Amino acid sequence: MAVLMAAGAVAVAVAVAGCGTSADVRAVGLAEVPLPGGAQISAHIRSCDRGANAYCAEQLVVVAPALSTAKALEVSEKRLLAARGWTITRGADALQQAADSPGHELRLYYATAYDDLLGIDSNWIQRAPPISDSLSTAMFDRAPAISIMLVRGSS
Repeated sequence: MAVLMAAGAVAVAVAVAGCGTSADVRAVGLAEVPLPGGAQISAHIRSCDRGANAYCAEQLVVVAPALSTAKALEVSEKRLLAARGWTITRGADALQQAADSPGHELRLYYATAYDDLLGIDSNWIQRAPPISDSLSTAMFDRAPAISIMLVRGSS
């Protein structure tokens, strides 16, 4: 009986830990990512850092077939964020943009597919391999695409 209770306690602890080290998971969800009209998510992955400041991030590749360029999609995202009260700030590197949600509970990083691939290749930023692959595919397909990463809190 004690073994079953211990195993149950371990299972509950693992479930509660999720992406973080406590019940305050600091995870975010796809519903919290503002997307311009006509934009579609072509790739998505949740990545977690279990370090001292544990967090989970939603990494996405967003395409907008109706737009002519990735830059047009990036500008549409920036306008949407500003219209919803997000504060536009600097990204993790010189090629990215970022925005803090009203109340600064969320931070969103975004860049064109080309700019994020350059940042990844230069080791300025890190993205999960499926995201890098999807960005590369979008570029070869000449699809207007941006990379988005959403995390809880500003950094």
